Amino acid sequence: MVNEHELVRMENINKMFGKVEALSNVDMTVNNEEIVGLVGDNGAGKSTLIKILSGLLRADSGEIYFKGENVKITSPSQAMDMGIETIYQETSLVDQVTVARNIFLGREPTKKIGFIKKLDMDYMRRESRELLGWIGLKKVSPDSLPPALSGGEKQSIAIARAMYFKACLLVLDEPTNHLGIEESERVLEFVKKAKKEGCSSIFITHNIHHVYRIADRFVVLRNGKKVGDVRKDETSIDEISNLILGRGIAA
Repeated sequence: MVNEHELVRMENINKMFGKVEALSNVDMTVNNEEIVGLVGDNGAGKSTLIKILSGLLRADSGEIYFKGENVKITSPSQAMDMGIETIYQETSLVDQVTVARNIFLGREPTKKIGFIKKLDMDYMRRESRELLGWIGLKKVSPDSLPPALSGGEKQSIAIARAMYFKACLLVLDEPTNHLGIEESERVLEFVKKAKKEGCSSIFITHNIHHVYRIADRFVVLRNGKKVGDVRKDETSIDEISNLILGRGIAA
């Protein structure tokens, strides 16, 4: 039964790629205003699970409940319309268009000039400038191109974009991968800020040290199976590491 505190429930999710079992009867819940660390070694099934949640893949079987309703998520655009925003490390922003265009990508406002509809660039620049100021990037111009930004700045803008469009669930796939300490800190702070604004997060990583400080709970996958679902205040980094390595079960 889905309870009133749950934002997402995934039940008995199965996925095969040919003869390879990527996910086997995996359950996962995310509560309102909760940060869940989805952890496991490379190949554990983390990315497959969140691609099913974000509409990039279809599960072979299983159920997804969102805000208490049984849903079929068939595309990334449908997931976005529901309030699920997925942010990938390598593709958080599109290099070929400006920061302002990136913030509104796929949701660009238009205005009528005579009988012609045109992109409302003034509105996008104005809103982007305000958003950049809110996230502490006042020196970044709305007309900047992403290659001029650092990795942490790109991720921060992607998270802020999701919050601007009122996402209720952020799905972050290895968001601190390849980032330095300071840049990683920036991203972690924005995940915490999103929680204060009422947004839940799934933080996918194979490095538990990056997420341990901010997560409320950990779901651990190993070889396509869930082997742990533990609250942070009831576990430790060593215990989670043991679950990842197959040295214990705590479900």
